[in-house]
Amino acid sequence: MKSDRFLFLNIAFIGLAIGTSSGGDARTTLCIEREREALLKFKEGLIDSHGILSSWGREEEKEECCGWKGVQCSNITGHVVVLDIPAPSYSQALRGNITPSLLELQHLKHLDLSYNNFGRSRIPNFIGSFPRLEYLFLEYANLSGEIPHALGNLTRLQILDLSMNYNLVVKSLEWLPRLPFLLDLDLSGVHIETVNWLQQITKSPSLEQLNLKGCNVPEPIISISHLSSNVSSRLLSSLNLADTGLSSSAFRWLFNLSTRFTSIDLSSNHLAGRIPEAFGYMQHLEFIDLATNILEGGLPKSFGNLSHLRALDLSTNNLNQPLPELFLSLSGKAEKSLEELHLSNNHLSGSLLDITRFSSLKSLYLQENQLNGSFLESYGQTSKIEFLDLSNNQITGPLPNLTAFSAMRELHLNNNQFKGRLPQSIGQLSKLEMLRVESNFMEGPITESHLSNLSSLRVLDLSYNSFSFQLGLNWLPPFQLDVISLSHCKMGPHFPQWLRTQKNYSHLDISFAGISGVAPNWFWDLSPEMMHFSISNNQISGEVPDLASKFVEETNYPTMDFSSNNFSGLVPSFSSNLESLNLSKNKFVGSISFLCKIANALFRTIDLSNNLLSGELHNCLMGFEELAILNLANNNLYGKIPSSIGSLSDIQSLQLRNNNFTGDLPTSLKNCAILQILDVGGNKLSGEIPLWIGSHLTFLVVLSLRLNKFNGSIPQNLCHLNKTHILDLSQNSLSGEIPRCLNNITSLLQNNNSSNPSMLFELGGDSYNGYSYLEEYLGDALVQWKSSESVYNKTLGLLKIIDFSNNELAGNVPEEIAQLDGVLSLNLSRNNLTGNVIQGIGKMEKLESLDLSRNQLTGRIPTSLAQLHFLSVLDLSSNNLSGKIPSSTQLQSFDPSSYEGNNELCGLPLAECPEDRDIQSPFVDHSKINNLDKDDKILSFGFYVCVASGFILGFWGVIFTLVLKQSFRDAYFQKLTNVANWIFVTTIMSLHRLKMLWS
Repeated sequence: MKSDRFLFLNIAFIGLAIGTSSGGDARTTLCIEREREALLKFKEGLIDSHGILSSWGREEEKEECCGWKGVQCSNITGHVVVLDIPAPSYSQALRGNITPSLLELQHLKHLDLSYNNFGRSRIPNFIGSFPRLEYLFLEYANLSGEIPHALGNLTRLQILDLSMNYNLVVKSLEWLPRLPFLLDLDLSGVHIETVNWLQQITKSPSLEQLNLKGCNVPEPIISISHLSSNVSSRLLSSLNLADTGLSSSAFRWLFNLSTRFTSIDLSSNHLAGRIPEAFGYMQHLEFIDLATNILEGGLPKSFGNLSHLRALDLSTNNLNQPLPELFLSLSGKAEKSLEELHLSNNHLSGSLLDITRFSSLKSLYLQENQLNGSFLESYGQTSKIEFLDLSNNQITGPLPNLTAFSAMRELHLNNNQFKGRLPQSIGQLSKLEMLRVESNFMEGPITESHLSNLSSLRVLDLSYNSFSFQLGLNWLPPFQLDVISLSHCKMGPHFPQWLRTQKNYSHLDISFAGISGVAPNWFWDLSPEMMHFSISNNQISGEVPDLASKFVEETNYPTMDFSSNNFSGLVPSFSSNLESLNLSKNKFVGSISFLCKIANALFRTIDLSNNLLSGELHNCLMGFEELAILNLANNNLYGKIPSSIGSLSDIQSLQLRNNNFTGDLPTSLKNCAILQILDVGGNKLSGEIPLWIGSHLTFLVVLSLRLNKFNGSIPQNLCHLNKTHILDLSQNSLSGEIPRCLNNITSLLQNNNSSNPSMLFELGGDSYNGYSYLEEYLGDALVQWKSSESVYNKTLGLLKIIDFSNNELAGNVPEEIAQLDGVLSLNLSRNNLTGNVIQGIGKMEKLESLDLSRNQLTGRIPTSLAQLHFLSVLDLSSNNLSGKIPSSTQLQSFDPSSYEGNNELCGLPLAECPEDRDIQSPFVDHSKINNLDKDDKILSFGFYVCVASGFILGFWGVIFTLVLKQSFRDAYFQKLTNVANWIFVTTIMSLHRLKMLWS
């Protein structure tokens, strides 16, 4: 609709230009004195911080007001007819009020004050006192209050735009029918409170374009008979009711509103059910937008009748029609006219048919569906398609010959199941600007023939495949890329020389590329437009030079990832406008104080773990206001954790493990209310575990305080951590009893399994001309799991662990722990626990590791322990347990060391219990035993004679029957054949299943 309006205005301005003048070349002054004074008074009521109206003034050289910026006068009368001063941008907006001095401009035909800032002032009533006004633009002008009824006095008005004034209110539209020449009405973003809005719109005699987007209109009160008899709205051709809260009841009146619709936008509403057939009978329709609703089913066949249809958007619905059927619904007239088809984010299935059948189609968006099958091997005719997006489906097979798509500009095939090589024909798509095939199962070489003809290419993403770059050492690419994303492509071992020619890229990812050696000096001449930089997980060595001067633009906040390489030396200097910095798993040295030099409020991620950094953390942490990830693990940091860490109110993961921090946990840390990972293990922290952890940090999933010097008892309010999966307090000096309320940690129950195997933090992202990427961080924690310590990341979200080992805890093991039936590992070893092993231990069905060793537990091992079928690690050693080990295949399979140190414990795999030993009786009569043996020998001889006789009679009886009776013989051998066939087929199927499992 905007494009139509601008076309209309261009024509109107041509007409105005014939009868108006800017006055710049006039020999005599056209400007009328009273109108000049009116304009100057209007200026006095404004704050013009950027000199927009600097040409307006009383100076002699500025006497001609018809030459002022935004002012046009009639060449005949000299009256001001145009006042056109929209703000160039909202930051350069005029501020103030619309003053009554403008009333002097009674010949005004065109008034545009849009994009200025009138401080939520009201639209003045005198705005209706311009009898000749034809065009009024006040959009995005920060106006508020009720729209005045005086607008109904502007009887010559043709275009009225009050859009994007979010504090404007429409309480009545009774003034609307009084505008007989109104062609275009835009109230988008305005609050409409009247239920009669539709009734008043239908009375507007000339209205052609109506935009109410985002108005959240009430359900209209209007009868279908009224619409049928009313002809005033029949001229309406463009209707935008997007994001207005409409339900499917709108379909009842929509199809009676006009017979001349060319554009209908009903996107972002609550339309449900099937798409009405009636759309297909609106013969003038060119644009239909039903995106972001809850429509289901498929596309009616009537849509094929729309001979003028150019764009159809059904994206983000619940359509589940097979794609071939949907295409069939568009066959006919629409097949020849359709230029854009948006079907993304539905549940469409089936394979991709010949899309060249749509002879005018330029854009096809099918991403985020359930498409499968494969491409056709070839296409019959040349296609006009410029944009094709099939990403995030399950399409398989190799890519076809693509020469039929010579007009292609963007090709999105990412996140599918394509296999095989990238076809050489890709190199013939000379207009290609964006190529995305990341996250498939493709392989093979990338050669010069793939790339040498792609002079328009701006985005190249081949990542997460198994491609191997085989380019000549001196090859010069014909393109300048903005996005280079080649993660997991083999590019090494040497640095690819062709990257030296790329000067303006904003996104470079060559992680996992097999590159080794020292980075050449030219590589560090990074583009000033850089937004994302990753060279992680290679074997790049040497020192990183000073990069402080590389990113000085205040609008650029790049993310930089140097992790998992062999870099050494001092941490390089960086500019202070980074958003993310990852230097982990290298050999950087120096003081951690460099962080103070790069602090900024937009930093999201800092990962310096696994280096050789030293020093104390400083209070400059308060400069990282939006920091979400801070990982300083495995360095040589010391001193107290500064209180400024509490200023990181957006922090989600804090990992300080394996350093030399001392003192208490700072109280200010309780302000980090959305913290999910707190790992401070392996330090020298002391004092009691703070009570505020349980009351304030209720989003914690991982709490690791292991290997420190914490003392006192375990706080009861740790039981409030209802999201915690890993609770590790091991290797401290904690005393007292284990809290009995641990069963309140509902996240450790079996029915609270996490759907995410990893703790992946989504930290925003960026986009460039249709290419977007998401900035993510994979959280980790050091965990003792099945008797060994490891850092877990990809499966961290699946672990459920309680580890209180190596403390000074006393008392009984609470029976309530048995209710935590989702726990995988329970370690209470090396404490002073007494009493029995909890009787309900068998309820912990998921338990895989149980360590209660080196305590003072007594009594028998509960028989319910034998019910733990997943148990693979068990240690009950060095206690005072007694009695027989319960019988089960599992408990007897453990090594005897799992039970040793319990002197009164017996039974397999330990020594036999006394009551199970066979004791020979002295009163047995051996003569009876000998006589019994003789009887057994006689019975055995007779038994064998009978068996032999029976076999001979039975065998030969069957043989003679088969020889003498042909019908028996045929049936017998048919039966044998069937049995043999069944054995053969069963064997082959079993082997096939095994082969699939192995693959």
